[in-house]
Amino acid sequence: MKHSFFFSLVLLNLFIISLNSHATVKPKTKISVEEIHDKIKGGWVGQVIGCTFGGPTEARYNGTMIQDYQPIPWDNSRCSWFFENFPGLYDDIYMDMTFVDVIEKEGIDASAESHAKAFAYADYELWHANQAARYNILAGIMPPKSGFWLSNPHSDDIDFQIEADFAGLMSPGMPNTANEICDKIGHIMNYGDGWYGGVYVASMYSLAFIYDDINTIVTEGLKAIPVQSEFYKCISDVIRWKKEFPKDWKSNWFECQKKWSSDIGCSEGVFNPWDIDAKLNAAYVVIGLLYGEENYGKTIEISTRCGEDSDCNPATAAGILGTMLGYKNIPEYWKSPIYPIEDVDFKYTTMSLNDVYRIGTKHATEILKKNGAIFKDNSIEIPVQTIKPVKFEAGFIGNYPIEKREFGKSLVNQQTEIEFDFEGNGFILAGAARKSTDQTKEDYIFKLELSIDGKVTEQFEMSTSFITRKYDIAWNYQLAQGKHQVKVRVLNPKEGYSLYVSHLIVYSSEKVANAMNTK
Repeated sequence: MKHSFFFSLVLLNLFIISLNSHATVKPKTKISVEEIHDKIKGGWVGQVIGCTFGGPTEARYNGTMIQDYQPIPWDNSRCSWFFENFPGLYDDIYMDMTFVDVIEKEGIDASAESHAKAFAYADYELWHANQAARYNILAGIMPPKSGFWLSNPHSDDIDFQIEADFAGLMSPGMPNTANEICDKIGHIMNYGDGWYGGVYVASMYSLAFIYDDINTIVTEGLKAIPVQSEFYKCISDVIRWKKEFPKDWKSNWFECQKKWSSDIGCSEGVFNPWDIDAKLNAAYVVIGLLYGEENYGKTIEISTRCGEDSDCNPATAAGILGTMLGYKNIPEYWKSPIYPIEDVDFKYTTMSLNDVYRIGTKHATEILKKNGAIFKDNSIEIPVQTIKPVKFEAGFIGNYPIEKREFGKSLVNQQTEIEFDFEGNGFILAGAARKSTDQTKEDYIFKLELSIDGKVTEQFEMSTSFITRKYDIAWNYQLAQGKHQVKVRVLNPKEGYSLYVSHLIVYSSEKVANAMNTK
């Protein structure tokens, strides 16, 4: 009887603790117009701060963290210097602004095609999934096929993850609405885990308007991601490891490296310590948010020191935390370098931070009204959405990298073919069209032909223009497992121009056994 009573008492205490815990993370349903505006400002400013802070370390620390003894400078001239000398650093922001501008011109229901054309025909340089999607769109392959993994080898890369901030910032307390926007725009350039990166980021931004606890934002935001996805598993691992190593972010980082650092899609990341994969870089964002403990500087510092895409990751973390805290609560130390550039248009845009604060608030108001929010005097009552998982999708199913073969060869003048054999079920051939001599000469478009096992499977073009280039030469992931012969032929060689063939990645339907685990 005593044991029964004691057990009942324990259960009651646990229930009370559960109720109290739940009460501390109850979402706000009422918010002032000024607070919405302040949080939107905090989100945009956070991105700029994070980009600027991590800019000098971007892609320099791959497969390793940035050690504590390595200083990362910050002063009041940092933002101004980058705006004047290296404006391309802010691709996280001006890419977002591309989509904001389309919405401003065509409304919140603007089509995926409008968004796709706006970014494909923009003047800025692109990489990875973005550039592969741009090439597809210019060739008439529109979304969602432009981001689909069979059309875009970089579909798992970080691209939409660093461009989805606007979707959450215009959807306060409405993560499902944010993810409807992500479905339309994110599939322009990404698919599967690459798309989930943007969905997760947008969800966290949306939740940052209604929760004042970063742990809740991180865990609730993950509910938008299907549990069977690799992205979900990776981030849930980070959350679990935070409990195992509550004060040691580096142990969490090491666990991520051991389990989640093997890229399988990006032609530059496979068999390489450099990793642009969305889920690993999202893990670094979450490590910063969880171990930063809502301290602005600590959050940015940790997300940066995780390495890899170390400007984008602190930009995302600082944007989400900045939304939760609001502009007015971002410490002056971090915010003061922003003041001189708030009225300066970002390169490739006609929009400044002060412009996007105003426009972003306008779009958020439209979204809120469309979804039933009640505006009364200076107060907004938000019909907070219960977050739902988006659809499940995954690329590179049944494709395992087994070999990297270096070519480092240029097809020049009458050298018009490269031919190779491999055994597996897929491949990606990396390379680029180049001007062989004078870089000031006009660009040239090569016409090429791909043959697999003696049959012509594709004819395509590759330009020497960096803006319109094809990111990789050729690929196919759905061949029958076995031996294959591939030939790429230049149909219109021209003196002074070359096709540079960098390397080959071979895929198999089966993983190669680890030699340490075989007899």
